[in-house]
Amino acid sequence: MKRWISFILHLAMIVILTSFGSYTATKQVNLRIPDSLKAVTNDEVSVLQDSIATENTLVNPPYLGNAYNGFKEALAFKESQGRYSVVNTLGYLGKYQFGLGTLNLMGVYDANSFLNDPKLQERTFETNIARNKWILRRDIKRFNGKRIRGVVITESGILAAAHLAGAGNVKKYLRSYGKNNVADAYGTSISYYMRKFAGFDISTIQQKRNAKV
Repeated sequence: MKRWISFILHLAMIVILTSFGSYTATKQVNLRIPDSLKAVTNDEVSVLQDSIATENTLVNPPYLGNAYNGFKEALAFKESQGRYSVVNTLGYLGKYQFGLGTLNLMGVYDANSFLNDPKLQERTFETNIARNKWILRRDIKRFNGKRIRGVVITESGILAAAHLAGAGNVKKYLRSYGKNNVADAYGTSISYYMRKFAGFDISTIQQKRNAKV
Protein backbone atom coordinates (compact mmCIF):
# COMPACT_ATOMS: atom_id res chain seq x y z
CA MET A 1 0.00 0.00 0.00
CA LYS A 2 2.82 2.40 0.90
CA ARG A 3 4.53 1.68 -2.39
CA TRP A 4 1.26 2.27 -4.24
CA ILE A 5 0.69 5.63 -2.47
CA SER A 6 4.29 6.65 -3.19
CA PHE A 7 3.85 5.76 -6.87
CA ILE A 8 0.63 7.84 -7.09
CA LEU A 9 2.29 10.86 -5.45
CA HIS A 10 5.30 10.60 -7.74
CA LEU A 11 3.04 10.41 -10.79
CA ALA A 12 1.05 13.44 -9.59
CA MET A 13 4.24 15.48 -9.21
CA ILE A 14 5.27 14.62 -12.76
CA VAL A 15 1.88 15.76 -14.09
CA ILE A 16 2.05 19.03 -12.12
CA LEU A 17 5.62 19.82 -13.24
CA THR A 18 4.80 19.00 -16.85
CA SER A 19 1.75 21.29 -16.79
CA PHE A 20 3.76 24.11 -15.21
CA GLY A 21 6.45 23.79 -17.84
CA SER A 22 3.92 24.06 -20.67
CA TYR A 23 2.39 27.15 -19.08
CA THR A 24 5.70 28.98 -18.71
CA ALA A 25 6.72 28.15 -22.26
CA THR A 26 3.48 29.70 -23.54
CA LYS A 27 4.03 32.86 -21.51
CA GLN A 28 7.57 33.31 -22.84
CA VAL A 29 6.28 33.54 -26.42
CA ASN A 30 4.33 36.74 -25.66
CA LEU A 31 7.36 39.02 -25.33
CA ARG A 32 7.05 42.80 -25.25
CA ILE A 33 8.93 44.38 -28.15
CA PRO A 34 11.22 47.20 -26.94
CA ASP A 35 10.36 50.63 -28.32
CA SER A 36 13.85 50.91 -29.82
CA LEU A 37 13.07 47.96 -32.11
CA LYS A 38 9.66 49.13 -33.28
CA ALA A 39 9.21 50.66 -36.72
CA VAL A 40 8.91 54.43 -36.56
CA THR A 41 6.47 56.27 -38.83
CA ASN A 42 8.09 58.81 -41.15
CA ASP A 43 6.70 62.20 -40.05
CA GLU A 44 6.99 63.62 -43.56
CA VAL A 45 4.61 60.94 -44.81
CA SER A 46 2.23 60.78 -41.86
CA VAL A 47 1.24 64.45 -42.12
CA LEU A 48 0.01 63.98 -45.69
CA GLN A 49 -3.58 63.20 -46.54
CA ASP A 50 -3.89 61.87 -50.07
CA SER A 51 -7.31 61.88 -51.70
CA ILE A 52 -6.24 59.22 -54.22
CA ALA A 53 -5.44 55.98 -52.40
CA THR A 54 -4.05 54.24 -55.48
CA GLU A 55 -1.05 56.54 -55.85
CA ASN A 56 2.24 54.83 -55.09
CA THR A 57 4.42 55.92 -52.18
CA LEU A 58 8.11 56.11 -53.10
CA VAL A 59 10.99 55.63 -50.67
CA ASN A 60 13.62 57.72 -52.46
CA PRO A 61 13.26 60.60 -54.92
CA PRO A 62 14.23 59.93 -58.53
CA TYR A 63 17.51 61.61 -59.50
CA LEU A 64 16.93 63.72 -62.58
CA GLY A 65 20.14 65.71 -62.72
CA ASN A 66 21.10 69.11 -61.32
CA ALA A 67 19.20 71.32 -63.78
CA TYR A 68 15.73 72.82 -63.26
CA ASN A 69 13.84 69.56 -63.78
CA GLY A 70 15.95 67.80 -61.17
CA PHE A 71 15.49 70.73 -58.78
CA LYS A 72 11.71 70.86 -59.02
CA GLU A 73 11.27 67.08 -58.72
CA ALA A 74 13.60 66.86 -55.72
CA LEU A 75 11.70 69.68 -54.02
CA ALA A 76 8.35 68.12 -54.91
CA PHE A 77 9.41 64.82 -53.39
CA LYS A 78 10.32 66.56 -50.13
CA GLU A 79 7.02 68.45 -50.10
CA SER A 80 4.56 65.70 -51.11
CA GLN A 81 6.48 62.72 -52.50
CA GLY A 82 5.62 64.15 -55.90
CA ARG A 83 1.84 63.65 -55.63
CA TYR A 84 -0.49 66.21 -57.17
CA SER A 85 -3.55 65.38 -55.06
CA VAL A 86 -2.01 65.82 -51.60
CA VAL A 87 -3.51 68.18 -49.01
CA ASN A 88 -1.58 68.29 -45.74
CA THR A 89 -2.92 68.84 -42.23
CA LEU A 90 -2.45 72.61 -42.53
CA GLY A 91 -4.29 72.87 -45.83
CA TYR A 92 -1.28 73.21 -48.15
CA LEU A 93 -2.08 71.93 -51.60
CA GLY A 94 -0.66 69.75 -54.33
CA LYS A 95 2.67 68.45 -55.48
CA TYR A 96 4.54 71.54 -54.27
CA GLN A 97 2.35 72.26 -51.21
CA PHE A 98 1.19 75.79 -51.95
CA GLY A 99 -0.81 77.84 -49.48
CA LEU A 100 -3.94 79.62 -50.69
CA GLY A 101 -2.42 83.04 -50.01
CA THR A 102 0.55 82.35 -52.29
CA LEU A 103 -1.72 80.92 -54.98
CA ASN A 104 -3.88 84.05 -54.89
CA LEU A 105 -0.80 86.24 -55.39
CA MET A 106 -0.15 84.41 -58.65
CA GLY A 107 -3.76 84.55 -59.85
CA VAL A 108 -4.96 81.08 -58.79
CA TYR A 109 -8.17 81.18 -56.73
CA ASP A 110 -9.91 77.80 -57.12
CA ALA A 111 -8.31 75.19 -54.86
CA ASN A 112 -10.23 72.24 -56.30
CA SER A 113 -9.35 73.11 -59.87
CA PHE A 114 -5.73 73.56 -58.81
CA LEU A 115 -5.59 70.10 -57.19
CA ASN A 116 -7.08 68.44 -60.26
CA ASP A 117 -4.84 70.14 -62.82
CA PRO A 118 -1.21 68.90 -62.86
CA LYS A 119 -0.26 71.27 -65.69
CA LEU A 120 -1.53 74.22 -63.67
CA GLN A 121 0.49 73.08 -60.66
CA GLU A 122 3.66 72.91 -62.77
CA ARG A 123 3.04 76.37 -64.25
CA THR A 124 2.36 77.76 -60.79
CA PHE A 125 5.61 76.39 -59.42
CA GLU A 126 7.61 77.86 -62.30
CA THR A 127 5.81 81.17 -61.88
CA ASN A 128 6.63 81.22 -58.19
CA ILE A 129 10.32 80.57 -58.88
CA ALA A 130 10.37 83.49 -61.34
CA ARG A 131 8.57 85.70 -58.82
CA ASN A 132 10.95 84.84 -55.97
CA LYS A 133 13.97 85.29 -58.22
CA TRP A 134 12.86 88.88 -58.74
CA ILE A 135 12.19 89.53 -55.07
CA LEU A 136 15.52 88.02 -53.99
CA ARG A 137 17.64 89.12 -56.94
CA ARG A 138 19.94 91.38 -54.87
CA ASP A 139 20.35 88.78 -52.13
CA ILE A 140 21.15 86.06 -54.69
CA LYS A 141 23.86 88.27 -56.19
CA ARG A 142 25.26 89.24 -52.78
CA PHE A 143 25.29 85.88 -51.00
CA ASN A 144 25.69 83.28 -53.77
CA GLY A 145 28.80 81.22 -53.03
CA LYS A 146 29.22 82.47 -49.47
CA ARG A 147 29.00 80.27 -46.38
CA ILE A 148 26.64 80.99 -43.49
CA ARG A 149 27.06 78.88 -40.36
CA GLY A 150 28.50 76.03 -42.35
CA VAL A 151 25.92 76.19 -45.14
CA VAL A 152 27.09 77.09 -48.65
CA ILE A 153 24.60 79.56 -50.12
CA THR A 154 23.47 78.96 -53.71
CA GLU A 155 20.70 80.35 -55.88
CA SER A 156 18.76 77.09 -55.84
CA GLY A 157 19.08 76.83 -52.06
CA ILE A 158 17.80 80.37 -51.64
CA LEU A 159 14.79 79.75 -53.88
CA ALA A 160 13.97 76.42 -52.25
CA ALA A 161 14.05 78.13 -48.85
CA ALA A 162 11.79 80.88 -50.22
CA HIS A 163 9.32 78.19 -51.29
CA LEU A 164 9.40 76.84 -47.74
CA ALA A 165 9.28 80.01 -45.66
CA GLY A 166 8.62 82.92 -48.02
CA ALA A 167 11.04 85.35 -49.65
CA GLY A 168 10.81 87.83 -46.77
CA ASN A 169 12.00 85.28 -44.21
CA VAL A 170 14.85 84.22 -46.50
CA LYS A 171 15.99 87.85 -46.70
CA LYS A 172 16.01 88.01 -42.91
CA TYR A 173 17.99 84.77 -42.70
CA LEU A 174 20.64 85.94 -45.17
CA ARG A 175 20.97 89.49 -43.85
CA SER A 176 21.23 88.26 -40.24
CA TYR A 177 23.82 85.69 -41.33
CA GLY A 178 21.72 82.81 -40.09
CA LYS A 179 20.40 84.23 -36.83
CA ASN A 180 16.80 84.43 -38.10
CA ASN A 181 16.50 80.79 -39.08
CA VAL A 182 12.73 80.21 -38.99
CA ALA A 183 11.09 76.81 -39.47
CA ASP A 184 7.69 75.67 -40.71
CA ALA A 185 5.02 74.01 -38.56
CA TYR A 186 6.71 70.62 -38.98
CA GLY A 187 10.13 71.87 -37.86
CA THR A 188 11.85 72.19 -41.26
CA SER A 189 14.16 75.21 -41.21
CA ILE A 190 15.44 77.65 -43.83
CA SER A 191 19.02 76.44 -43.30
CA TYR A 192 17.94 72.84 -43.94
CA TYR A 193 16.43 73.75 -47.32
CA MET A 194 19.45 75.90 -48.14
CA ARG A 195 21.68 72.87 -47.64
CA LYS A 196 19.41 70.19 -49.09
CA PHE A 197 18.70 71.97 -52.38
CA ALA A 198 22.04 73.63 -52.98
CA GLY A 199 23.89 73.41 -56.27
CA PHE A 200 21.09 73.04 -58.83
CA ASP A 201 21.31 75.08 -62.03
CA ILE A 202 17.98 76.86 -62.46
CA SER A 203 19.23 79.62 -64.75
CA THR A 204 16.62 78.66 -67.37
CA ILE A 205 13.93 80.31 -65.22
CA GLN A 206 14.12 84.07 -65.61
CA GLN A 207 13.21 86.48 -62.84
CA LYS A 208 9.90 88.23 -63.33
CA ARG A 209 8.30 91.01 -61.35
CA ASN A 210 4.73 90.31 -60.13
CA ALA A 211 4.66 87.04 -62.07
CA LYS A 212 1.21 85.59 -62.72
CA VAL A 213 0.11 82.17 -63.93
